[in-house]
Amino acid sequence: MASSRLDGRAANALRPITITRNYLCHAEGSCLIEVGRTKVICSASVEDKVPQFLLNTGSGWVTAEYGMLPRSTHTRIPRERAGQGGRTQEIQRLVGRSLRAVMDFKGLGPRTIWIDCDVLQADGGTRTAAITGSFIALVDALMFLRRAGAFVQPPLKDFIAATSVGVLDGEPRLDLTYDEDSRADVDMNVVMTGRGLLVEVQGTAEHRPFTETQLQDLLGLAKQGVAQLVALQRKTLADVLPNGL
Repeated sequence: MASSRLDGRAANALRPITITRNYLCHAEGSCLIEVGRTKVICSASVEDKVPQFLLNTGSGWVTAEYGMLPRSTHTRIPRERAGQGGRTQEIQRLVGRSLRAVMDFKGLGPRTIWIDCDVLQADGGTRTAAITGSFIALVDALMFLRRAGAFVQPPLKDFIAATSVGVLDGEPRLDLTYDEDSRADVDMNVVMTGRGLLVEVQGTAEHRPFTETQLQDLLGLAKQGVAQLVALQRKTLADVLPNGL
């Protein structure tokens, strides 16, 4: 698939991706995920209690927080001392929903896993990188609990990953950089399971409406990208999930 992308990638190509597990020494699970120039630290912390609405149910919970460092972007972002902005709340809810979609909460038991996503550097796709990396941190936190005797099998139903797609200059493209995202006619984030089931689709016509055919093309492109991300997750976690899910 030919392309005029500034970084030379084909339209259907992901950026180079690196995942460094156990990036933090104190967290039960953590990783640094690098997607091109976008860099996000994802950590998972275990807490032996659950939200009020889950008391006495025997079920656990997974929730997420997200933030960007002041110089993660071209200009300084003030710290959110007065409270989280709407974008921050929307993204962390997305991360939490995505991870909960593949969890077995009865198997987890009455405990909460907190996922923290901290953006060190942003060049597009921070929310999708956060979801993909958070799954790695979540699995390592679950392995920590398994070693402690909390359960025999990790309470997971599937893998989960996410990527962005869009239409730029009339061309569907995978894994948009910030420059591409800011100029795209259509911008879409897609979250999918390892089995190819959709968890969330966030799509917007930024400049002009798009057709149903274009939507199907974008979803197909996202499916290809997520399949590659899940393959990387499987390889990264092969020592603790040798047979996958």
